[in-house]
Amino acid sequence: IARTGAASVLLRLIESDERAAINRVKLLAPIVQAAGAAALVEDNPTVAVRGGADGVHMTGPAEALRQAAKQLQPERIVGCGDLRSRHDAMEAGETGVDYVMFGEPWRDKRGQETAPLVEDVIEQASWWAHLFEVPCVAYAASAQAAAALKATGAEFVALGPWAFDRPA
Repeated sequence: IARTGAASVLLRLIESDERAAINRVKLLAPIVQAAGAAALVEDNPTVAVRGGADGVHMTGPAEALRQAAKQLQPERIVGCGDLRSRHDAMEAGETGVDYVMFGEPWRDKRGQETAPLVEDVIEQASWWAHLFEVPCVAYAASAQAAAALKATGAEFVALGPWAFDRPA
């Protein structure tokens, strides 16, 4: 990883046993951290701590988010995504998270990845950024979305896989 100005890298690990996940984080986190970014593990506070990551990005239910905040803060970052409504976002903000993320894709009932409309992400990120102190991350599913999301006032724009795909 070259120094690119990235604030963090989200490690979305494949399903495996806990020991294998910890070992993956122990391998990847130092590379991310040496590049000046925070290494965040998705949905597994224990793996994040034992693997040496800087924090966790939660997408599960509110209770799991509260437990992660209790377990990791203030030493580590706790952020959240998969926020489908303003109510969800405000509940997350009340837990004391370090950031909220709007617009990340989710899997539908068929297992297909679905991203919200960029217009909806713009509306959510603009609303949050102008009313709340907790930092906001807007997920860009495309380069065109990234340009539009930059203007929302969100503190960060998360780049999807499109930003890292290389032509064959």
